Amino acid sequence: MRRLFPVTDVTDETAVREWGLAELAAAYAHPGGGREPWLRANMVSTLDGAAQHDGRSQPLSHPADMRIFGVLRALADVVVVGAQTVRQEGYRPARARAEFAAAREAAGQGPAPAIAVVTASLNLDFSLPLFTSPLVPTLLLTGGAAAPDRVAAAEAAGARVVVAGEGTAVDPARAVRALAELGHTRLLTEGGPRLLGELIAAGVLDEICLTLAPMLTAGDAQRIAGGPSVTLPRRFTLKSMLEEDGFLFTRYQRS
Repeated sequence: MRRLFPVTDVTDETAVREWGLAELAAAYAHPGGGREPWLRANMVSTLDGAAQHDGRSQPLSHPADMRIFGVLRALADVVVVGAQTVRQEGYRPARARAEFAAAREAAGQGPAPAIAVVTASLNLDFSLPLFTSPLVPTLLLTGGAAAPDRVAAAEAAGARVVVAGEGTAVDPARAVRALAELGHTRLLTEGGPRLLGELIAAGVLDEICLTLAPMLTAGDAQRIAGGPSVTLPRRFTLKSMLEEDGFLFTRYQRS
């Protein structure tokens, strides 16, 4: 891996080397140290804009991408994900990483980030490990008019239901506030595309960590963000760019 941006006196081919987890953690440290809510997204896209292949993001990944994926989770208080992504990707609870145990304890964090699922219907399989064996209880972000029987089923399975909207819909801004009130200020979302689109449209996304895979897939795969459009394009500023095997690992923050 090598750093392409910001440019330094060692930003060249001679700087190619294996990056350790601590170095990656420093490169992706949260601005402000978690004092205020900060929502970052971690997504992958091909050169022609596909966020998935055969309905999953894993075929677009790379070992370095997975290392960064693990580091971003290790830095987060909570991982926010859409219900459809939970179903498609077979989401499991986040695991504790011994390499980050001391740093998480020093930051006042639990052993692993909580998973927060955005779901209007609460139509989830509560027998999955995400609900039966998480290190910290899984959170379900839903609307105030969610079906009482589904709320009861979720709570019986050990999940914590968090109301973050009127009706059945989840309000992204209210979801961020609700998570912050629970002490979760370092927020990470891994999609899917519709959830990311809703976060963008609501103006609550602070940062995107985008892996650009040197692949072309054509077809009609989703982009990294879908759903509602914005009145004017949101402008983000490039903060860093790493490279390995032709994969680019970029970090953009709200301008």
